[in-house]
Amino acid sequence: MESSQLHSVDSVQVKELEKPDPPTASAVSHQSLEEPKEHAITAPLVQKVEDSGGNKGTVDSVDRDAELARVVSEKRLALIKAWEESEKTKAENRAYKKLSAVGLWESKKKASVEAQLKIIEENLERKKAEYAEKMKNKIADIHRSAEEKRAMVEAQKREEFIEFEETAAKFRSSGRTPAKFFACFKA
Repeated sequence: MESSQLHSVDSVQVKELEKPDPPTASAVSHQSLEEPKEHAITAPLVQKVEDSGGNKGTVDSVDRDAELARVVSEKRLALIKAWEESEKTKAENRAYKKLSAVGLWESKKKASVEAQLKIIEENLERKKAEYAEKMKNKIADIHRSAEEKRAMVEAQKREEFIEFEETAAKFRSSGRTPAKFFACFKA
């Protein structure tokens, strides 16, 4: 097992040694975008392996495996965290949509009820005005009837006065006294 690890370490060392000249800044930016994160993280480990001697190759290989396992674990945790954030954002957006729908429904229902209330108030105002007009008409009818009755009473009173004046004139011309008036004095 140690020999396979040493062989892999040697092949890594050889690959590192065979690298061409460092690329320009624009090539580095394109290359860094295309390279996976694992390669960027493992590059310092490869340099450590190159620096170490032949005795420590197995120890460095174990460290490298542990470091790779840690990187894979971190990558998995980062993916899980990204998924969690994505799901939370989706849930938040769904809740926002539902809250917006509830707010819209509430405002529509309020507007509907307020419109009904306005119609009822208008009907009540119209009925109130109609009843007020009817009551005014009744009051006017009562006043007119009362005036007619007063006029009748006044007319009847004048007729009675005229009748009494005529009867009194007859008594004066005949010289007699009214019998009804003095009936209690006759005995």
